[in-house]
Amino acid sequence: MAALARWCVRRRLVVVLLWLLALGGVSTAAIVTGSAYSNDYEVPGTESGRATQLLQDGFPDLGGDSDTVVWHTTSGSVRAADVQQTMSAALDEIEGLPGVAAVISPYDDQGASRISADGHTAYATVTFADSAEDIDKSQAQAVVDAAKDAEADGLQVELGGSAVALTESSGGHLAEVVGVVVAAVVLFLAFGSLAASLLPIATALVSVGTAYAGIVLLGHAMTVADFAPMLGMLIGLGVGIDYALFIVTRHRRGLKRGLSVTEAVTNAVATTGRAVVFAGATVCIALLGMLILRLSFLNGVAIAASLTVVLTVAASITLLPALLSFIGMRALSRRERRRLAEHGPQPELPTGFAHRWSAFVERHPKLLGVIALVVMAVLALPTLSLHLGTSDQGNNPSSSTTRQAYDLLADGFGAGVNGPLTLVTRIDGAEDKLALDNLDATLRATEGVASVTPVTYSSADDTAYLTVVPESSPQSERTSDLVDRLRTEVLPRAETGTSLDLHVGGVTASYDDFADVIVGKLPLFVGVVIGLGCLLLLLAFRSVGIPLKAAVMNVAAVAAAFGIVVAVFQWGWGSELLGLGRAGPIEPFLPVIMVSVLFGLSMDYQVFLVSRMYEEWLETGDNRRAVRVGLAETSRVINSAAVIMISVFLAFVLSGDRVIAMFGIALAAAVALDAFVLRTLLVPALMHLLGGANWWLPRWLDRRMPRISIEPPECRAAHERLAAATDAEVADVLAKGREEEDVRDTSG
Repeated sequence: MAALARWCVRRRLVVVLLWLLALGGVSTAAIVTGSAYSNDYEVPGTESGRATQLLQDGFPDLGGDSDTVVWHTTSGSVRAADVQQTMSAALDEIEGLPGVAAVISPYDDQGASRISADGHTAYATVTFADSAEDIDKSQAQAVVDAAKDAEADGLQVELGGSAVALTESSGGHLAEVVGVVVAAVVLFLAFGSLAASLLPIATALVSVGTAYAGIVLLGHAMTVADFAPMLGMLIGLGVGIDYALFIVTRHRRGLKRGLSVTEAVTNAVATTGRAVVFAGATVCIALLGMLILRLSFLNGVAIAASLTVVLTVAASITLLPALLSFIGMRALSRRERRRLAEHGPQPELPTGFAHRWSAFVERHPKLLGVIALVVMAVLALPTLSLHLGTSDQGNNPSSSTTRQAYDLLADGFGAGVNGPLTLVTRIDGAEDKLALDNLDATLRATEGVASVTPVTYSSADDTAYLTVVPESSPQSERTSDLVDRLRTEVLPRAETGTSLDLHVGGVTASYDDFADVIVGKLPLFVGVVIGLGCLLLLLAFRSVGIPLKAAVMNVAAVAAAFGIVVAVFQWGWGSELLGLGRAGPIEPFLPVIMVSVLFGLSMDYQVFLVSRMYEEWLETGDNRRAVRVGLAETSRVINSAAVIMISVFLAFVLSGDRVIAMFGIALAAAVALDAFVLRTLLVPALMHLLGGANWWLPRWLDRRMPRISIEPPECRAAHERLAAATDAEVADVLAKGREEEDVRDTSG
């Protein structure tokens, strides 16, 4: 690491130009090729997946995205001559637009059921030639404009569907701008130097910008969800600025101790840079753990997010040293430079609140530990009611046209019309057709079914489907219960004595199947992520207790963050006020991604906090001093880093995307709890209570493990000396340390 830092300082202009060239080249390629995202939640082998495949094979014309135009009259009927004339003209215009394959009007013979019983609401179906991810935004916008032009006094027109959702405005790049501005303010307050505060921002922007463009290109090679670039940017800005903050802080400490600029940069990268690489590796391991689920939808997200983390780590240990050498002593504020010139180098000792807090935790570990446990347990309670399901356009902000179209359809035709179920089967002969015709009456009598459409046969007469409209909304647990009832009770009886093999598809069925697959694999996934993370910590800190405590703390942070997400999004506590729409279930894929990201990020603070404690432990063998000094010296920078990361994550609530807002609130909550409750309260309290047992490792295991160090070379030498001591000698040292008076050597 030291050699890399020295090379980057000597070739600083080359390093900066190489990064700018990479950013420009990848961005240009992304602009030329365009994006190719895909939100394909179908899981091969599930019943809904087989239903979709049968439908595509038997009815290829149904492959395009289907959207709706809904209109509502406050007085009079939609059958009135002026309303019918106005809307028919609008639908004719829409049918002639590029990209539109067909329009089914309620004023046609086949569309009579599309007028509500009270006559105040009607809807038309607009079928595009392509699926939603392949539709150009301008084509969808043209449909929206043509429909909205028909609005008049007493006639409300709204649109819903995946293609229409492309036209709804989001927060744009406001989220990123707000997050970066807040981070810059916090950095300036922490450093007092404009140049030093801008370098972490610049490093993060270059690396995240390169990663963002790389994710766009990645979408052409594999399935990448449309929220993956935003998720990568959210994670990248947070960890990128934080990683650079840790290195710049160590660099500034070296300058204050009288080191030259080159020596300070080299020392910062050789010490804190090691921790940055290690922390980044833990984040990537947690993210890549999603690959074991073997779901193409999540594979792209995992690789995209990992790519962002890798580039932020690379920029922190290459681009940042080059930039630090450019600004020289200006990494210190004017007052700090003046003090250095007048009084010479002085050690930077922990003073003020950081020192007082460290001493307070040491004096009251039991009380503070109990308080922290209670806080985490209370916040985690809502997780017990976690409901995975469809978060649809009914959860959009109330001002959006998709939400208003959803509500109009639900009010006029029942909640289930927004998410019908599709029953698909192969047919073979007249007996199968007769059984399907009889199935209509059975389905209508089934609990939870509002209506059933007639059976539709393919042109080859070998495939058939019918649509079942539930009484409840797509995201309702009642709809999920109906899917289970159809699959386990109703359809098996109908198939008896025939060759029918009916499969239930549709939005709710697809999400339920997706959730079942994820929940079934979740224990394996969590076990692998925790196991690999603990293994890395075991190798780095050569202790059994440190990895076990880290695993428990990380699970606590994840559970509490889930609790907050459930309260805000599922229970609806403030979701409308935040512009996030009304309450609804949590997306099935969210737990896996959140566990990966949160577990990786929570490891960061564990590494930075415990690595400093480990340095002190290796030098003194005094656990109380190690915990006290480690907390006092790292709490300020950890808290500054946490404030930056929380600000960046919360800013993404402004993105206008419900899923990204979920990630933002979950990550912000997890980081806040991790930094202010776990790492600066519960972890040091437990380490004080456990004493020398924190650093216990069986000698036979110590001899067999490879040595992977994140501490500087001099600490590794101390580690060798400590490891050579006998167990009895170490015990004597620890016992003597506990008997001695607690002298706070690091007080300011």
